[in-house]
Amino acid sequence: MQLLFPAEGERTPRVRFGEFEDSGEWEDKNISEIAEVTTGNKDTQNKMENGLYPFFVRSQTVERINSFSYEGEAILTSGDGVGVGKNFHYINGKFDFHQRVYCIFNFKNSVFGKFVFYYFSEHFNKRVMQLTAKNSVDSVRMPMITEMPTYLPSNKEQQKIAATLSSLDDLITTQTQKLEALKMHKKGLMQQLFPNPNHETL
Repeated sequence: MQLLFPAEGERTPRVRFGEFEDSGEWEDKNISEIAEVTTGNKDTQNKMENGLYPFFVRSQTVERINSFSYEGEAILTSGDGVGVGKNFHYINGKFDFHQRVYCIFNFKNSVFGKFVFYYFSEHFNKRVMQLTAKNSVDSVRMPMITEMPTYLPSNKEQQKIAATLSSLDDLITTQTQKLEALKMHKKGLMQQLFPNPNHETL
């Protein structure tokens, strides 16, 4: 991701796919120029254990709820709480979100939402830390998002980058599931191979 996106102060990335090497500099746009930003109107108590729709709250955990406030493509990040400036979600469907969760939605036609998600999640925390004098951030203010500079190549190059990163995410998910399965297998083997200290022998 560090290679595929321009470094600070630059307008082209260090690594570029062959078909885009001569495509020129990326365009500088604020988030407010490429999408809309809003906050939710729900509270944590509105969550339902087996709700119909994803419910984005102020953490990386996604809860469930029986209502939806929006249907479509969106990026969500927590406005306060643990991990503020570090929690990011991408969705394309029906969902609801907490009153202190920011939602970036309604992307312009020239913008590929999944690309913006990767760009935003890579750069937003650094921007938040630059705008605060503290080592930790209590809350995110709307201008931190709406006025954030975002460098954009052509829509086709956005799609290519997003597809590459998405395939890596899928691979990470698959390998993580395999690792968890191996851990469970190891745990089961250890329980069978070692005596139970609570089992009385005659």
